[in-house]
Amino acid sequence: MEKKLHTFKVLILGDPSVGKSCFLIRYTEDTFQDVYLSTIGMDCKYKKVDLENGESIRLQLWDTAGQDRFRSITRNLYKGAAGIMLIYDVTNRKTFESIKNWVESIRAEVSNKVVIVLVGNKIDKKEQIDVKTEEGDVLAEEFNLPFFECSALTGENINEAFVELAKRLSEIKDKVKDINKGEKLKQIKVDKNRKSCC
Repeated sequence: MEKKLHTFKVLILGDPSVGKSCFLIRYTEDTFQDVYLSTIGMDCKYKKVDLENGESIRLQLWDTAGQDRFRSITRNLYKGAAGIMLIYDVTNRKTFESIKNWVESIRAEVSNKVVIVLVGNKIDKKEQIDVKTEEGDVLAEEFNLPFFECSALTGENINEAFVELAKRLSEIKDKVKDINKGEKLKQIKVDKNRKSCC
């Protein structure tokens, strides 16, 4: 009989159009969609992660809407979250400047035990980069977060970011809720008429 995997609830957070959906699809399906439907509410995927120590865990990955009108839904989703991928767009300084507000919101809503990984997405757009790596490093150090610069287009560093998240979750698994024990999934339909480039 296969051993039941410890499952962690992980949120993908950040401002609109930072590439959250494309980031998640690249990780879970290893594909890229250059035009993607705006996430309306939430969507959920699963991914098993095999760690170097021989342990395996499962991530329940929630793609969330970044628009202000959905923030109340996202706040409700914080309940039971063990990990968060917090994403900004390296070509859009405004999304980087929003990170402090996101961190404050997260820490106000959930326990300090939540594992946050900071991600600068879209590094493939080299000529459009508006946020330097050094700036990401400084912000990550300020909040004591692991930091990765990634590309949903090429897949660069995405697996590494999730492995780091999974490793840190594995280290605290006895202190956080295993969502196998009771939490039901709720999915909200996507408005198929809305589009945004990720």
